[in-house]
Amino acid sequence: MSSRWIVPDVHGCAKTLQVLVERQLCLGKYDKLYLLGDYIDRGPDGKGVIDYIMHLQKEEYEVFCIKGNHEDLCINAFEADQKKKLFGAKHTEQKEWEAVGAAATLKSFGVKHPREIPQNYIDWMKNCLPYIELEDYILVHAGMNFDVENPFEDEHSMMWTRRFKVDYDKTHGKKIIHGHIPVDYSFIDLVINQNDNYDFIVLDNGIFVTDKPGLGNLLAYNPDTKQVMAQSNMDM
Repeated sequence: MSSRWIVPDVHGCAKTLQVLVERQLCLGKYDKLYLLGDYIDRGPDGKGVIDYIMHLQKEEYEVFCIKGNHEDLCINAFEADQKKKLFGAKHTEQKEWEAVGAAATLKSFGVKHPREIPQNYIDWMKNCLPYIELEDYILVHAGMNFDVENPFEDEHSMMWTRRFKVDYDKTHGKKIIHGHIPVDYSFIDLVINQNDNYDFIVLDNGIFVTDKPGLGNLLAYNPDTKQVMAQSNMDM
């Protein structure tokens, strides 16, 4: 019997992701793995995270990837860096990316400038989906903008929003599962097990946070069984 697993923000923790997938989930080729974005930054091996996901996809595992705001920042910095006219003058996009962990990602690629990241990695990020609609949930990185007529057209909000209230008329009656904002494990457990009281499930437990109780794990959630697998950080 196949399983569905949803994994939020990996943030450069390639070893942790691999251990979670291979030892805890024991992912098989009949299973489905949904990743909610933010594969890079903060942690030490953003390149390694993407390499591992690419490997799973090449081996024909069913892996579906959503784009996060950190991929958005990386793509913008890459494109702006290619176009800049004044050598050595930092552009706004690069500064914005640097503020949230670009240095770790650039180091993982062995480069100093965003424009030096190999094009195939940028293309992979660009090809990540803005959202995934399942038969029972909508998966996004951050949330959705329900102030507009069609929230499925606002891809920026799907990557960046921090506040939203679900309008079931606009989600086809489905709840949202997202990452983006690190929250304490006890709150994640609450929204999962008291699901009738919430119109969302947040799964980001702040894998890169190592100094606060209740944070610092990479989670995988099975929406069919409500099972949560937690892997502590092995990269930092």
